[in-house]
Amino acid sequence: MSAAVCAFILTFSTTLGPTVVSGVLSAPTNVRLSSNDMNLVLRWDSPERPASSLVYTTEFKSSVYEAAYRVGCVNISNLECDLSCLNISVFHYGTYKGRVQAQSGTESSAWMESNQITLDKDTIISSPDVSLFSNGAAIEVSIKDPVFTISALRKVYHSATYNITYWKHGQREKARSKSNIQQNRVVLSDLDPWTKYCVRVQIITERKPSKPSAAVCESTTNEEAAPWVAAVATFGIVATLVALVVVAVVYRKRFSHFLCPEDALPQHFKEYLLAPPNSPMYLAMRNSHPPDEIYNQVSVIADSRTLEEGQPLEAAGRNCSKQPDTT
Repeated sequence: MSAAVCAFILTFSTTLGPTVVSGVLSAPTNVRLSSNDMNLVLRWDSPERPASSLVYTTEFKSSVYEAAYRVGCVNISNLECDLSCLNISVFHYGTYKGRVQAQSGTESSAWMESNQITLDKDTIISSPDVSLFSNGAAIEVSIKDPVFTISALRKVYHSATYNITYWKHGQREKARSKSNIQQNRVVLSDLDPWTKYCVRVQIITERKPSKPSAAVCESTTNEEAAPWVAAVATFGIVATLVALVVVAVVYRKRFSHFLCPEDALPQHFKEYLLAPPNSPMYLAMRNSHPPDEIYNQVSVIADSRTLEEGQPLEAAGRNCSKQPDTT
């Protein structure tokens, strides 16, 4: 009987598992490591019985470094950690694995590990950016690669090419394609004029293809004119300009008289402006004579005796006499 009871208790305890253990948090669930355009993000779901004030700590390890885990995000409340944004070196050919632990106060859950990914093999490549430009009966396709978090698409995938699919609008089942295109600007010339075409581009790498781009549509116009037509048109424009310059030089005087005519004053205006003034004041001033000036003549004579005796000039001046007026 005692053996049966012990077996029952052992089976019951194994079935309950961690639920009968007090002080231990439930671990996060659905832990997964993913990559889009060469980033590295660890995501998870909250525990089945989340505690209050729950935070998470993440770690990761890489085949490039030692086999031990390294610290990632610490004490975060979000359910994801972008490892590529941390101050760590992420190698685009490396293999990575992550794990996460829940914490509440002094209690911690068990570590839950994620899947393992090889970055250049498992990353999801976004679709390229496609622009169309109509050029007569042709359409030019301009392709721009997606931006990678680390490195660049052409540095990671050296043999990347483009697969261009195009069709008339409304006739997707009759689509045509061009493969193994390495240039990012391609001209589709086998098109009909005055027709709307749609284009979709996908990047093909040695590892995996990208997401296909959204369909972009553009209409063609008339057929492109032959080169000699453009040459003739250019020559006609130049000849016209030269002829206009020659005519302007030859007939410049006529053009100047036409554009800037000379204004003639009426005859009565000229007679009025040239006639002498007849103002009484002006006539009086013109016929008047200058007035006679009235003045007296004065002579100063020095006494010779005074100068001979050596008297000062001031004293001799006192002996001067004023002569009577002669006028």
